[in-house]
Amino acid sequence: MSRATLQPFERAIARRVAGALIRRLTILALALAWPGAAGAQTFFPRFDYHFDGRRLATGDDRFDWAFQFGGDLDVVDWGRGRASFRARYEAIAGSQFRRFDVNQGNYLLEGSASVRLRQVEVAAVWHHVSRHLSDRPKRFPIDWNMIAARVSAAWTAGRTSAAWETDLRKTVANAFVDYAWEVESTMRLRRPLRRRAAAVGAAGVRLVGVDASRGRGTQVDARAEAGVRFGGDGAAAELFAGVERRLDPYPVEFGTRSWFLAGLRLTSVP
Repeated sequence: MSRATLQPFERAIARRVAGALIRRLTILALALAWPGAAGAQTFFPRFDYHFDGRRLATGDDRFDWAFQFGGDLDVVDWGRGRASFRARYEAIAGSQFRRFDVNQGNYLLEGSASVRLRQVEVAAVWHHVSRHLSDRPKRFPIDWNMIAARVSAAWTAGRTSAAWETDLRKTVANAFVDYAWEVESTMRLRRPLRRRAAAVGAAGVRLVGVDASRGRGTQVDARAEAGVRFGGDGAAAELFAGVERRLDPYPVEFGTRSWFLAGLRLTSVP
């Protein structure tokens, strides 16, 4: 059976799996939030958002700028856990055809239900990514759906605060890509400098297992950045610089590319 014949079937399976996972997460959240199942419930207690723009130094005119918009919403929090939704949109711009040429858009959507256990939080996650070209022909889908287990924690050591998150993901459906599983871990640090300023740093690594369809082995991408944060009462701005190794940076090509970056981030995250 040809790949073109398989794609509609794969997408139908992906829709069914995603629908089933969403239903189960919703049932779990409602069951835990039901009076008597836990303490008092709070609906929509948290909404965090961010926007960042990054200048990339790559030597490739397809990758000059990266912009990301994102938000994290807690739908319900029942004290011992919560049900959450996460969304990200990333646009990549270059100068291939014009001075400012947006050539791709990438979407991430997640739904999760968690339980808090002492100092850590454990969650079941549905994870979806899709990738699209802009002003370029592409009639086939590029996307993947995964189920995941997530462990996260936040703590303070002296004047330094830290937040850590690790996902273990298994692919349930994909189109075009060869991703079979992923392990992704991120950490973020912040240390106050003055009343309204702090030093910040972040690092992340993603290990990607693949199937045999593209003739390559396990892949790695990673990112590290450091900067200064200036905070207000309801939001903050961060100036940062860093390095990144990006897996499959152009949607229809396979490989890795590394670049330096510098940017500005606006965020509501405390």
